[in-house]
Amino acid sequence: MHYCEIPLSPAPLRRGLRGIFSLNQQEPMKEDTLKKAINGDINAFQQLFLEFQAPLKSYLYRLLTDRNDVDDLSQDTFVKAFDKIDTFSGASSLKTWVFRIATNLAYDFLRTRKRWAPDAQDKARSLAMSTPEIGEAFAYVHRHSSYGAYDVREHIDFCFTCLAKTLTIEQQVALILKDVYHFSRKEISEIMDKTEGVVKHLLFDARQLMMDIFDQRCALISKNGVCHQCTELAGIYNPKQTQREELLKIKMVAEAESSSKRRLYELRSQLATEIDPLRSKGADMQDIIMQCTRQAVGEVESLN
Repeated sequence: MHYCEIPLSPAPLRRGLRGIFSLNQQEPMKEDTLKKAINGDINAFQQLFLEFQAPLKSYLYRLLTDRNDVDDLSQDTFVKAFDKIDTFSGASSLKTWVFRIATNLAYDFLRTRKRWAPDAQDKARSLAMSTPEIGEAFAYVHRHSSYGAYDVREHIDFCFTCLAKTLTIEQQVALILKDVYHFSRKEISEIMDKTEGVVKHLLFDARQLMMDIFDQRCALISKNGVCHQCTELAGIYNPKQTQREELLKIKMVAEAESSSKRRLYELRSQLATEIDPLRSKGADMQDIIMQCTRQAVGEVESLN
């Protein structure tokens, strides 16, 4: 059940998120590869594309929350970028240019979808508890998938993705590009075709909304939080785990009582940066929980 790469060639497990290509920033070998790509060499372009395929696909997953859609849009991005490669001027990095194409495709895909409500995970919990087939599907993935482990850190990342879906598409894109993939505001303005001032406002509003929702909902960091999904699932799938010891390994939890909402948000986004939702040890487990959430909010009729 684990996620598969698009059929280009084997992709690296992880690549640095800051690996950038441009005509005036490369060592001679990569500059030569880029020139070949611009001249229509598809193998050269594929070689460059593979350098940032992993972060591109995980970025798309955070927006789309569906592996099949990620496959489709990643392939569409590759085809469209190669088709237009002769228009690439080197004014931005190739990575930024490709992320712009992917983001535009994602915009078109997401425009008809509704924003999620902050209680989407509550609805998913209720659906899973009232539908035996869903609980059985969770258990099957956990028992049989090589990527079916349950890990609280990964579920915190899952929660970050879910709550980002409560934002507008533009807020969500700006937030994820900056706080998870560490693009600069200038690069984000190029990807989104917005001024840096607009990007700054999008980021401010998005972070404020996320901080407020986390503060109200998350029982890990707030005594008044209503959501206990992390620890509930840990109790089901890791019954022998010393939960308190595991939780205290998470810096956000250890600092919960003494840190501001902003600091706790920063710790969450740092954690999200460290986790690839398509390649983590619990990627299949978190994905089936995500599909349950999508079903609960009416985005799909059943689990994939």
